[in-house]
Amino acid sequence: MRAHVLRILSGQAKGLDAEEGTRWAREDLDGMVNKVEICGVNTANLPVLTSAQMRELFQYIQSGDRAAREKMINGNLRLVLSVIQRFINRGEFVDDLFQVGCIGLIKAIDNFDLSQNVKFSTYAVPMIIGEIRRYLRDNNPVRVSRSLRDIAYKAIQVRENLVNRHSREPSLSEIAEELHIQREEVIFAMDAIQEPVSLFEPIYHDGGDPIFVMDQIGDEKNHDTNWLERIAVRDALRKLNDREKLILTLRFFEGKTQMEVADEIGISQAQVSRLEKAALIHMRKYV
Repeated sequence: MRAHVLRILSGQAKGLDAEEGTRWAREDLDGMVNKVEICGVNTANLPVLTSAQMRELFQYIQSGDRAAREKMINGNLRLVLSVIQRFINRGEFVDDLFQVGCIGLIKAIDNFDLSQNVKFSTYAVPMIIGEIRRYLRDNNPVRVSRSLRDIAYKAIQVRENLVNRHSREPSLSEIAEELHIQREEVIFAMDAIQEPVSLFEPIYHDGGDPIFVMDQIGDEKNHDTNWLERIAVRDALRKLNDREKLILTLRFFEGKTQMEVADEIGISQAQVSRLEKAALIHMRKYV
């Protein structure tokens, strides 16, 4: 299939006027430079087919006309270009994404049904996106086992079937019941196929400095307020005697009850309660 795509893409495509060709040539297709040529195809000279032309070509394709099939592919390469632009910040080569997108386009052409009265682009775009996402998942730096991916894909299919059947979003428990597996397995599988996002991926850009994912993530555990509180608590503990330090350490750092503390240090629970209260009052003077 990949070799067939490259053979098709090697031909020169014509059809756009000068103004539209210039616009396409200037588009930033790889997110870094204005790339005019992808996989040997000059993106400034791609043909455009009308709906009537595509319908006529599909009739020839269904009768086994290979030339019509290749003309249909070449006439929809702009559709592939428009789809791959949403994936250009994933660290993949644009040429690779374009080839994979063309495979999705070919599958869409081979499986399109004229009798459904649906625009070809409406059918083809999800096919192209699905092919690219499948490629990205299989080339993901985080390796996910085949069994997990299979469960995730089955869960997606079951979800779609349940939505069509009940006209509502199914719960995870319903999906798990259909698959005859535990709910936790569905959650684990769906989490496993999520695509990792770079901390430096821009999420907003309005002419000024871009906002990255890392700018929207806060460290609730290690921000400045917590550091100051830890320093204050540590300094206050130093003001206590050894027995008070031991009681507070056992109670609040190791999570033991007053009875457990009393048994460990050999005093009564009432004494532990009194010493604990006195130690906390003393610490508040320094926090």
